[in-house]
Amino acid sequence: MTRLGTFLRLILCALAFLVVVGPHLLSLRFGRGRIAAWTPVLFHRVFVGLFGLRVSQSGTPPEAGEPALVLSNHVSWLDIIVLGSLRPLSFVAKSEIAGWPVVGTLARLQRTVFIDRARRADTANVNAAVAQRLSQGDLIVLFAEGTTGDGTRLLPFRSSLVGAARAALAGEGGGPDRIRLQPLAITYPRRNGLPVTRTERPEVAWYGDMDLAPHLSAFLAGGPLDIHVVWGAPIAVEAGTDRKRATALAEACVREAVQRGTTGRPPVGPVWSGRRRARALDAASVPEAGLPAG
Repeated sequence: MTRLGTFLRLILCALAFLVVVGPHLLSLRFGRGRIAAWTPVLFHRVFVGLFGLRVSQSGTPPEAGEPALVLSNHVSWLDIIVLGSLRPLSFVAKSEIAGWPVVGTLARLQRTVFIDRARRADTANVNAAVAQRLSQGDLIVLFAEGTTGDGTRLLPFRSSLVGAARAALAGEGGGPDRIRLQPLAITYPRRNGLPVTRTERPEVAWYGDMDLAPHLSAFLAGGPLDIHVVWGAPIAVEAGTDRKRATALAEACVREAVQRGTTGRPPVGPVWSGRRRARALDAASVPEAGLPAG
């Protein structure tokens, strides 16, 4: 993509933002209705279309309006745009992002819940905020690794914020009887129709101590990028659910999907499917029956 092409696309993104931001702010001020929910989706879809992101999805996503806490892997800043283009949702993000130019403003407009990782006590406050949003029927995405990776491996999921799902239940605030814990895997398997190699990963993934400017330059210089989102089998969180075991089940589900998405081969090690998955769910006291099939 040429510099002129990049500039023109950024101008079009800015124009799209100016078109939707007014109705979005008015909707937030006067009730947070469908307009506030869908304007970020429209903005993300403009970006996806302009910058050659070819997004596909599979699996069992939540029904529209069904409350769910999504546990996802995290590869890049692109994850926000890709997931935001699929349906109305919000994110949990580190508090530093709130102060970033442009990005912080966009995050606040999408009703992001910010957490200060340096303050352990802030976890309880964030859990309460997320629980309230879940009880209102929101879809909240948590990047459960706590950081980004290169997209070929998965870091251990953190379970501390999964307690928000239990806090949203009817017994703790008049919410629903159960909350859907939704595993989600996002992979970037192909670019220009060819598999993304390990040496090309820094053009897509932004992780570690990578500088942003060279990463963005490499991303913009490339061609169309295929992204696939897998909604894993849902896990029902009830009052007696062990959050650590529920998180482990979600992590295993995402790990399998990431490995299949990046290698095309079955994963090595435990596969959470069929009878084995059912036994694990029984052992963890995390009932899966009764959830919508998507």
